Amino acid sequence: MNTIPDPDPDAEPVITVGRMRLTAAIVAIALFMQNIDSTVIATALPAMAHSFHAQPLHMSVTLTSYLISLAVFIPASGWVADHFGARLIFRAAIIVFTIGSVLCGLAPNLGTMVAARIVQGLGGAMMLPVGRLLLLRSVSRAQMVAAMSWLTMPALIGPILGPPLGGFIVTYTSWRWVFGINLPIGIIGVIAVSLFIAESRDPERGGLLDWRGLLLTGFAMAAFMAGFETIGRGLVPLSWTITALAIGLACALIYLRHAARHPHPILDLSLLRIATFTNSVVAGSLFRIAVGAMPFLLPLMLQLGFGDSPLKSGLTTFVSAVGALAMKPAAQPLLRRFGFRAVLTVNGIFAAGSIAICAAFQPTWPLLLLDSVLLLSGFFRSLQFTAFNTIAYGDIPRARMSAATTLYATIQQLTLTLGIVIGAAILEISARAHHHATATRSDYALAFLIVGAVAALAVPYSLRLRPDAGEALSGHHVKEPPRPAAP
Repeated sequence: MNTIPDPDPDAEPVITVGRMRLTAAIVAIALFMQNIDSTVIATALPAMAHSFHAQPLHMSVTLTSYLISLAVFIPASGWVADHFGARLIFRAAIIVFTIGSVLCGLAPNLGTMVAARIVQGLGGAMMLPVGRLLLLRSVSRAQMVAAMSWLTMPALIGPILGPPLGGFIVTYTSWRWVFGINLPIGIIGVIAVSLFIAESRDPERGGLLDWRGLLLTGFAMAAFMAGFETIGRGLVPLSWTITALAIGLACALIYLRHAARHPHPILDLSLLRIATFTNSVVAGSLFRIAVGAMPFLLPLMLQLGFGDSPLKSGLTTFVSAVGALAMKPAAQPLLRRFGFRAVLTVNGIFAAGSIAICAAFQPTWPLLLLDSVLLLSGFFRSLQFTAFNTIAYGDIPRARMSAATTLYATIQQLTLTLGIVIGAAILEISARAHHHATATRSDYALAFLIVGAVAALAVPYSLRLRPDAGEALSGHHVKEPPRPAAP
C-alpha cells in the first residue's frame, strides 16, 4: 500500500496537472453519485408518494432523513480518515452508499425508505468530506481553484442526467429503478480508488475520538432538523416540535462549552477565527439554504402546480445543471480578473435574483424562456459555489485541513437540509393559511421569493472580505494606490 509521506504538514505538495485532474475526477465520482441520486429522487417524489399512499409534501422526509444522516455522521469523518486512512474510508463509503441505494429501491413503505436513506447518508457522510480531503492534501494552493473546478465538472453531469433520466424511468417504468443507477457507478468508483488513489493519513490526529462531542453534535443536529421539519405542518403536536428544538439548542450550547475545553474536539470551532473561512461559512450557508430548496421546490411546482409529466419536468430542470457545467471553465479566469470579493458580491446578486425570479414562472411561459432563466441561474449558482468552496481553505494551515473539511462539510450539509425543510414548511404553511388542499402556484411563488431573499443576505456579508482575500488561490492582485510624491 502506497502512503503519501507527510514529514512537513505545512509543505506545499508537488503534483502534476495530469495527476491533479485524475485525482479530482475520481473523487468526483462520489459527488456524481450523490448529485444524480438527489436529482432523480426529486423528480420521482410524486410517484413515490402515490406508491406509499402519502401526501407529496410529506415526501420531503425522504430528502431530509438522508441529509440529517449526513449532518450527524460527517463530524466523525475527519477523525476516521486520519485514523484508518482516507483512501480506505473513501472506498468503504462508496460501498455503503451503493448498498443503501439498492435498499431504497427495494423499500416496501415510507418507513423502510427513510431507514434506507439513513444508510445512504452514512456512506455519503464519509464520501464528500473525505474525498475533498484527499484532493486538498494532494494539490498546492495555486492549484486549488482548478482542482475544485475539475472536481465539480464531472459531478455536475449528475444533475444534467438526473432529471431527464429520472423522469424517463418514472414515466415509463417504476420509480424503484432510479436507485439502481448508483450500482454500476459505485462499482466503477471502488475500482478507480483502489487503482489510482494513494493512501493518506495523519497519525497525530488519529488519537482518541471525541465521543462526547460526536454525540452532542449528532443529537443537536438531528433534533434541530426534526424540529424544523415539523414546524407548522401538523405532522406532530406543537409540543413535540418545541421539545425537539429545545433539545437541539441545549445540546449545541453544551457542545460549545465542551469544545472550548477539549484539546481535539470533533468539530474544531477555533477555525472560525480565520476570516476567510468564517466568511465562506456564514455567507455560504445563507446561499446554500436557498439553493438547497431548489431541487425540492422546482420539480414539485412543475409536476403538481403546472401539471407536467415527470419526464417533461426533468427535461426542464436539467437545464440549470448545463449552465453550471458551462461555468466551470470560466471560474478561474473570472476569479483571477476580479478577485473573490468582487465575484462573490456581484455574482451573488445575480444568483439570488435568478432564484427569486422562479416565482414569476407560469405554465403559459414558452419552454425556451424557462430554459433560458434556468440556464443562467445554474451558471450564477455554480460560480458562487466554486468561489465559496475554494476560499474557505485559502488560509487554512495544511496541518488543520482535515479539521477544516470536517467542520465545513458538516455546516454545508446542515444548511442544505435547512433549505429543503424551509421550502417544504413555507409551502405547507402557505397552503394551510390560504385553505388550499394542496400547494398552488401562489404558494410556490412565495417560497421562491423567500429563499431568494435568504440568498441575497449573503451579499453584504461577502463585502466584508478584504480586496486581496484569496489572492494566492486566484492569482488576482490588488493594485495599490500610487504614493504621493515627496515634497
